[in-house]
Amino acid sequence: MLRVAAQRLAKRAAPQWGAAARPALVPFARAYADDANLLKTALYDFHLEMGGKMVPFAGHSMPIQYKDSIMEATKHCRSAASIFDVSHMLGSSIRGKDAVAFTERIVVGDIKALKNGTGTLSVVLNDNGGIIDDTVVTKVSDEDVYIVLNGACSEKDQAHINKHLAEFKARGGDAEFIVHGDRSLLAFQGPKAVDVLQPLTDLDLSKLYFGMFTEAKVNGVDVWLTRTGYTGEDGFEISLLKKDTVSLTKKLLENSDARLCGLGARDSLRLEAGLCLYGNDLNETISPLEAGLTWTIGKARRDACDFVGGDVIKKQLENGVDKRRVGFKFTGKGAPARGGAIVKTASGEVVGEITSGGFSPVLGENIAMGYVRKAHAKAGTELLVETRGKSTPAVTAKMPFVTCHYHRPA
Repeated sequence: MLRVAAQRLAKRAAPQWGAAARPALVPFARAYADDANLLKTALYDFHLEMGGKMVPFAGHSMPIQYKDSIMEATKHCRSAASIFDVSHMLGSSIRGKDAVAFTERIVVGDIKALKNGTGTLSVVLNDNGGIIDDTVVTKVSDEDVYIVLNGACSEKDQAHINKHLAEFKARGGDAEFIVHGDRSLLAFQGPKAVDVLQPLTDLDLSKLYFGMFTEAKVNGVDVWLTRTGYTGEDGFEISLLKKDTVSLTKKLLENSDARLCGLGARDSLRLEAGLCLYGNDLNETISPLEAGLTWTIGKARRDACDFVGGDVIKKQLENGVDKRRVGFKFTGKGAPARGGAIVKTASGEVVGEITSGGFSPVLGENIAMGYVRKAHAKAGTELLVETRGKSTPAVTAKMPFVTCHYHRPA
């Protein structure tokens, strides 16, 4: 749900990828961090204190990296524990007697079937079946649904939800949409995150599996704890009051396995894990079937498709779609493919486009994802990708590119 390093922010923040991957870019300009128009999270001053290089992102001043390189930070998260400030995300809840029914109006998932305290990835659609946003939806109870939306989509998401909520309430529905503006959100990711977190809580984290949510105390602070994340690693998302954010972050950092990590490494991590970033890999012209997210549409909902955009989705379920999101690996040497790069056949026919791409610090090679016509989507299909005016040989590949590690029941 997050991509920053390659195109939009590199020009401003000059992240250092390490000499083996790419040369140093233009030094970061501190003025961007002091822009009075940018919102600041509860950790803003602490980010600066810890050497964070701040950039504009989703209307906020956010750290793209710290003193280590993006390559080092990416590898650290895969081997230890990393703390990401993701407080720019829109934490919200739908509450009321009909909370589940309204939630199912605006997302495609089978929320009713979720057990209390469990969640799922889902998508919010427009009337044409295009993706307005991707989101994690957690059923806290039958009358309380916790939804985390993308910060960059906050304004349009709220307008969309409030429009349909007004219609729902006019028909007698009982639901309210609440934005948690008093809370921060930390993503604590990596194989050692559980070992760092466990001594700070009485909750037995071994029994909190991937996708599960609970209210708990961590370091004496009340939090909403979800075993989830967007890196492909085991980990947690911790929602807590803004006033408690700095103290908990400092406590986590007392463990030498934990480090602060910026949005640059988060982008590398999610790309390696084959996860989409809204605005690059998803937008309002792309449907969940085209994006490889058909699984987010609850099976119990596919007959009625009684959600916004459902008429279009029902037809796509019946007839299929013409393009698919796929991964790419490169068989020839060249610069990493970036969003917008053309994908073509050996004969020169344009059959697709790259939406995300970059150098994988863990794999040590260039990877990408994008969309191609259905006939060229099978893994192993040989294609060419236009990169800086050159055609680089590539093959379509299954995702994720790395093995993901989620804590599930044995």
